[in-house]
Amino acid sequence: MKDQLQHLSKSSEKFSKLSLSHGKRTRLWRLMYGHGPRNGSLLVLPLDQGLEHGPTDFFPNPPAIDPEYQFRLAVEGNFSAIALGVGLAEKYMGDWCGQIPLILKLNGKTNIPSDAEATSPLFASVEDAVRLGADAVGYTMYVGSPRQHDEFRQFEKIRQDCERFGMPLVLWSYPRGAAIDAKGGKGSLYAQDYAARVALELGADIVKLHEPDDSRTNAPAPYNQLQEDASARTQRVVRSAGRTMVLFSGGEKNDDDAAVLRKVEFYMASGANGVMFGRNMWLRPLDQAIALSRAVHEIMAKYPR
Repeated sequence: MKDQLQHLSKSSEKFSKLSLSHGKRTRLWRLMYGHGPRNGSLLVLPLDQGLEHGPTDFFPNPPAIDPEYQFRLAVEGNFSAIALGVGLAEKYMGDWCGQIPLILKLNGKTNIPSDAEATSPLFASVEDAVRLGADAVGYTMYVGSPRQHDEFRQFEKIRQDCERFGMPLVLWSYPRGAAIDAKGGKGSLYAQDYAARVALELGADIVKLHEPDDSRTNAPAPYNQLQEDASARTQRVVRSAGRTMVLFSGGEKNDDDAAVLRKVEFYMASGANGVMFGRNMWLRPLDQAIALSRAVHEIMAKYPR
């Protein structure tokens, strides 16, 4: 117990230096040290794919269409939080209040329209998050979209409300749109690095990103000349996020558990604060998903933040 307390004290030194209101500090503490790995790293289970991708995402594992499946996984797998929209939170969170922190997603879209002018309108508020007992809110920003000027103004109000209510703000910073496609694509280092910096500049507390790929075709200078390996690219993105904490996407389902765990180790070694696992967890049978989440915990235990 003494060793655990000393470890927690050292882990929280960086946290104590963050410029945060009392409300944000309290809620982030619950996420980072009260649940999940409890060492400043974060393991988040998102359930926004039904809106963003449609019911087809659940076809490979039919039980997963019932949100109770994801709530069980989040609690039994000891996640730091579950992230979902207001409809799911209002209809299902009541049975799980206090057992798993909530990150309430405030905006979203379907994948039916083209991403050429992607935008993600609000359908919930920071007040909804307070009412539902959330410990953070989530907001999706389509960086580079022709509609980003609307999203910047929408984000301004959310950021101000988060400061007013002491609510941490998690930004899904996603490069999208025709201009991004013309400059190397959404997975390029240029796009992901820009998305990381946008999160810092706009005032996000935590940012969700994707690992940058090695594509340099059509990327603006100097990115078109950079010849960096995966580690250097990923570390660059983390640096660009500055004091905004970084979560990397767990990606689409990979049946190779060892490969998934290698990715977790890679992200943590690159300086990330954690991973946001969705389909790569809940498309597995429940017992397998819980076992995998426990293996992720063992890796994150080596990387206190």
